[in-house]
Amino acid sequence: MRTLSTFSITFFTRKSRSNPNELSIYARINVMGKRAEISLKRCANSAQWDSAKNRGRGNTEKIRALNAYLDQVYGKLLQCHKQLLEEDKIITSDAIKSRYLGEDENSKTLKELITYHNNNMVHVLKAGTMKNYFTTERYLERFLLKKRKVNDIYLKQLNFRFITDFEHYLRNCRDSKKWLVLGNNGVMKHMERLKKMANLAVKLEWMNKNPFNQFQLKFNKYDRVFLNERELELLENTDFKSERLQRVKDCFVFSCYTGLSYVDVKGLTKDNIVKGIDNNYWIYTKREKTDKLVKVPILPRAWAVLEKYRAIQTIDVTNNLLPISSNQKVNTYLKEITKSCNIHKNISFHVARHTFAITVMLSNGVPIETVSKLLGHTKLSTTQIYARVVESKISEDINDLLKRFEEKRSKTISNC
Repeated sequence: MRTLSTFSITFFTRKSRSNPNELSIYARINVMGKRAEISLKRCANSAQWDSAKNRGRGNTEKIRALNAYLDQVYGKLLQCHKQLLEEDKIITSDAIKSRYLGEDENSKTLKELITYHNNNMVHVLKAGTMKNYFTTERYLERFLLKKRKVNDIYLKQLNFRFITDFEHYLRNCRDSKKWLVLGNNGVMKHMERLKKMANLAVKLEWMNKNPFNQFQLKFNKYDRVFLNERELELLENTDFKSERLQRVKDCFVFSCYTGLSYVDVKGLTKDNIVKGIDNNYWIYTKREKTDKLVKVPILPRAWAVLEKYRAIQTIDVTNNLLPISSNQKVNTYLKEITKSCNIHKNISFHVARHTFAITVMLSNGVPIETVSKLLGHTKLSTTQIYARVVESKISEDINDLLKRFEEKRSKTISNC
């Protein structure tokens, strides 16, 4: 709401209690006869203050610096008045003072934004995703303390310089052994989360523009690790005397033939096993990550793993079909397993999902659209990341193409 009002800014002084020869300088904002005063935390000798001009008197370097500061304050107060007019806010002396001091409702801080985001997203995003946001928050706190020497900043201070400085800080973070903590993609993930929170601030009208508009996220592309047919067969045919390794191997093989992620395998119960329209057993479950319904036919090798642990399931109070350890332990045990099998690849449980998509499905001619459905992807473009075409498949497709050429040539000759 616009208000026609008288508006003025003046500077004045009061005698200092500690030093009678010094004057403390204040700014007075007057709107419609109502005043608000701001202490400028500046002092001047009484002989060096011009009461008529409300400025320092003289041409010394100290006086010139004082007058330049007063001009800067005057300009900022005018800018605050202009902003309130543009935002259709009620213009009062206290409103201008609050805007100048950064205490009004539009002067939100970075920590307020993070708190608002996390409180509102905790029931929307998965626990693993929220854990990543909390990690980004900790990095931001350390950056502010170490590099800016502050606990918080206003969102209006969140500019391109802040973004690039934070990126540089992340790239140079080291652990107790002086090793770099984050790779390029790890840094970009933290920057991506900060960008999303900045977008939220713009939507909430806490910021006028997103400082990430001029910043480009640059992720390095890596080939996805998977087991080829020989490696998968080698793993399947290796038995371990250690029960913990054998169980992890079985769960990993199960995932290689179902495409389920670690968290989906862990949550699998007998209620997820149903008979399909083809009279075969299927897994019906919701992906923990996307909450999307997934229907996966149980291939014979996956069914064999379920049958093996059926007896254990009857006494398992959690009702889980497979005995799987924590994700951290599973990934540690998988390194032991691959080493024993002479598989020289850095394997995590998620590699089973890649193996299902590439080695079990795509390499055997299953259409990418079908693979996308089985993986529970919401977009086909996501599946195309998995769709590495291995050399054997290229060779097979080219041989099929040559056969078709030969058949066409034979038909042409016979017709002649």
